[in-house]
Amino acid sequence: MQGTDQQSELDWKDGVPIARRFDDPYFSLQDGFAETQHVFLAGNELPHRFRDGFQIAELGFGTGLNLLASCSAWLEIGVPGRLNYSSFEAFPISKEEMADALTAFPQLSEIANNLVNHWSPESARFTLMGCVDVEIIMGDARETLLNWRSLADAWFLDGFSPAKNPELWEPELMHLVGARTHPKGTFATYTAAGHVRRALGAAGFDVTRKPGFGRKRHMSVGILKPIE
Repeated sequence: MQGTDQQSELDWKDGVPIARRFDDPYFSLQDGFAETQHVFLAGNELPHRFRDGFQIAELGFGTGLNLLASCSAWLEIGVPGRLNYSSFEAFPISKEEMADALTAFPQLSEIANNLVNHWSPESARFTLMGCVDVEIIMGDARETLLNWRSLADAWFLDGFSPAKNPELWEPELMHLVGARTHPKGTFATYTAAGHVRRALGAAGFDVTRKPGFGRKRHMSVGILKPIE
């Protein structure tokens, strides 16, 4: 949602921002925090895999809810050290829109305020709550991920619906995701679309379909297969 007229890019339904460009909500209309916990945290077997230096990578930063949930889980279990969080976003929302959206999660208000204070719709690095090192990389992930040299322990694949935002689910990008993953690293996503699962399988992941959140019957998770 780049440009000067940020507000024109969003609609709102019951406090949930809807991307007008993709006609898709940023998080579940039912309970966005519970959805994040089910899909992205539990889907990647978090928080029990957390360790010092653990690297989360994400396609689609959106409102930052997944970051907040990850930070909350990290703080709750008291992992010593630092968590690394890198997110790739092509259409950043404004600081005001982020603040409005995150009021839906009062249990995360302290972390949300910390994030909003740091937020700018430009590439940035900052530390959240003193223990999560955040890297926001703006631009088309099909280009920016080429230049990212880290390896993820866990991927949050959270672009808009593959039917409405196919660019973020292309086989070439999924191949890059696989190439930027630690051995035995994982991914989780809310979608179970067949072409996405096949692309992730071709990228080197052992892909499994699991029960989804709320009205979504299925989601997908996977672990990077060892190179034979």
